[in-house]
Amino acid sequence: MDVLRINADAWDRRVAQGNPWTVPVSPEVIAAARRGAVHLLLTPSRFVPAHWYPPLEGADVLCLASGGGQQGPVLAAAGARVTTVDASPAQLARDREVAQREHLSITTLQGDMADLHALADDSFDLIFHPVSNCYAQAVRPVWSECARVLRSGGVLLAGFNNPVTYVFDQQALWERGELVVAHPLPYSDLESLPPERLEALVAEGEALEFSHTLEDLIGGQCAAGLHLTAMLEDRWTEDVSPVLERFFPWFIATRAVKP
Repeated sequence: MDVLRINADAWDRRVAQGNPWTVPVSPEVIAAARRGAVHLLLTPSRFVPAHWYPPLEGADVLCLASGGGQQGPVLAAAGARVTTVDASPAQLARDREVAQREHLSITTLQGDMADLHALADDSFDLIFHPVSNCYAQAVRPVWSECARVLRSGGVLLAGFNNPVTYVFDQQALWERGELVVAHPLPYSDLESLPPERLEALVAEGEALEFSHTLEDLIGGQCAAGLHLTAMLEDRWTEDVSPVLERFFPWFIATRAVKP
């Protein structure tokens, strides 16, 4: 099963449907970024702390699996040289749409977050990687590629799902608001679902998801040679998932530096 193609197609459809993570930022947001006010999300609701960013003026920034006309254009407006890598052509088109509208320069590349062979070693000062590695079958290759393309002193800002969320049956959670413990971890749509449910998921055009252990999500960054310097937790807003949010934060964001 071609997971990369399935997930790229799924996000193309989400663009057509107006998913919130595919809606381009407004001219007002770009204007604020040009004044130095950068407010971006790695996770659903907590803005990245200002002190997590390196200086953005003149910085080479990789927005990894981060199309959608949101993060890349804001960082470009703040003075960075931005490259966006995403599997979804429609998400990349959103970045180009905002770049054209706001007279910004953004390079867009369609590709796999775990395979950045088109990018040179030691070429970026910042990688902005919002929640997306849940669509990758393995996360350690993502961290290895991030470490390779970062310069010494470069920063990786990454958001990801708290893996415990995948213990629950997602259909019961989203359709009925029920917390039904159903899966051992690590979770994989390919291996954890009954075949008929997996087939239905693909037929419906949904993206395939995978949990990763905290050992891989956090320890994997360290194993790739990055030094973790900060971490925060985040939640969906209650109107999105009022059940699960009462019990624990669904998301984690980290800041790591290449020595």
